[in-house]
Amino acid sequence: MMLRFALIIAVLVPFGARAAVEIQEVTSPGGITAWLVEEPSIPFVAMDIRFKGGSSLDPEGKRGATYMMMGLLEEGAGDRDARAFTEATEAVAANFGFDTFRDSVQIEAQFLTENREESLALLRDAIKFPRFDQDAIDRVQTQIVSIIEGNETDPNDIAGTTLAALSYPGHPYATAQEGTVESVNALTRADLIAAHEAVFARDRVYIGVTGDISAAELGPLLDTLLGDLPATGAPMPVEAELALEGGQTIVDYRSPQSVVLFGHAGVDRDDPDFFPAFVANHILGGGGFESRLMVNVRERRGLTYGISSFLASRDYGNQWLGQFSTSNENVGPAIDLIQSIWDDMAENGVTPEELDAAQTYLTGAYPLRFDGNGRIAGILAGMQAQGLGVDYIETRNDQVNAVTLEDIQRVAAEHLVVEDMHFVIVGQPQGFN
Repeated sequence: MMLRFALIIAVLVPFGARAAVEIQEVTSPGGITAWLVEEPSIPFVAMDIRFKGGSSLDPEGKRGATYMMMGLLEEGAGDRDARAFTEATEAVAANFGFDTFRDSVQIEAQFLTENREESLALLRDAIKFPRFDQDAIDRVQTQIVSIIEGNETDPNDIAGTTLAALSYPGHPYATAQEGTVESVNALTRADLIAAHEAVFARDRVYIGVTGDISAAELGPLLDTLLGDLPATGAPMPVEAELALEGGQTIVDYRSPQSVVLFGHAGVDRDDPDFFPAFVANHILGGGGFESRLMVNVRERRGLTYGISSFLASRDYGNQWLGQFSTSNENVGPAIDLIQSIWDDMAENGVTPEELDAAQTYLTGAYPLRFDGNGRIAGILAGMQAQGLGVDYIETRNDQVNAVTLEDIQRVAAEHLVVEDMHFVIVGQPQGFN
C-alpha cells in the first residue's frame, strides 16, 4: 500500500513544467465524448466526470436530495455494502471522490494502469448501481444534518445564504444545496433514487481524462462505464432572475466582528465582456495584496485583515461579489470606502501600469494550474461544461492580453454600479443604519 501511495503522489510531477497541453477529443463507439491528455510515462490515470444540473435539479420540497445522494455513492454499490466497497477500492489502490455543486455533480477517479479494469468496474457500480442501504442513509443523513446545524451558526455561511435568498427568491440558488434540517430529515430512499435518475444521464456528461491511456483504449472504456445510462435526465433549471437591489441587510449576530458579503449583477461567462471584467476584477479585488481593495481598505486604512472581490459565474445567474470582515465599529467606514473605490473604477477605469501588472500576473500564473493529472482532468471536464473549445488553453492568455484600457473603462462603467450594491452584514455593526 505504501508503494502504491508513493506512485500516486509521483504522478503530480510530469505536467508541472509543461508549456502546452495536447488535447485529444475522443468519441466512443456509443457516442460519448471525452477530452484526453495522454501521458504514458507513469502507469496511472486520472478521470474527472461532470454531470450538469447539480443540486439545482432538486424538486421543490426535496432540497438536499442531490447532495445526500452523491454522499451515498461510495456507501455501498452493486453487491458490496459500504465496508466491502471501501475494502475493494483500497485493494486496487483506487481513489474516488463524489462532490455536489449548484450546477453540476463531479466524480473524480484515480487508478493504476495495472488495476484499470477492476477500478472502473467499481466506479461503474457506484455510478450505476448505488445500494442506498437504510443504515447508510441514516448515517449520511445524520452527518448532513450536523453540517447544516454548523452552517446555521457560522457567520460566513449566514451571509452567503442571506445574500442568495435576497438574490434569487424562488430559484434553487436561493437555498443551500445541503438543504435544511427539516428537508433532509424528510428525505426517503425513493427521493434519493429519483435524484439519482435525474442527475445521471448521457445528455449532460462531460469527461476529462489524463494519464496512461490511449484514445483507442479510452473509447470503448467510456461505453463500458457510462454507455447504459439513460439518454436524458430531468429538465434543466430555468434562468435565475436577479432580484437583488441596492442597500443593506443586517443579520444580528453576537460577535465583536461583522462579516460582510456584498455585490450586484455580474457578467456571463459567454459574454464578450467577460475577459475585460475578469482582468478588471483582478485589479479591483482579485489580485491579493496588490488589489485596490486590499491596498486602500487594509494597508492604508487598516479597516480589515483581508478583502477580496470575485466574479461568481454560474450556469443560470451571475454576480460580481466581494467579502471582508471587520470590527463592528469599522463596518460603516469600510463600506463607504469600498463604494468610493467601486465608483472610481467605474468612472476612471484603471491605469496602464495596473493593466500591465494584471496581465503579466494572470498569464504567468495560468500554466501553474496544470500541475498534476487530476487537476488537468478537472480542467478538461470544466472547459467542456463551460462550452469552451479544445483550443482554449492555447488562446486563453491571448484573450487576457487583448484586453485594453478602453475595454476595462467600458465594462467597469457598465457593470460596477454603486447604486446597485447590496451589503449583507452579519454581526452588530455600529454607527450607521
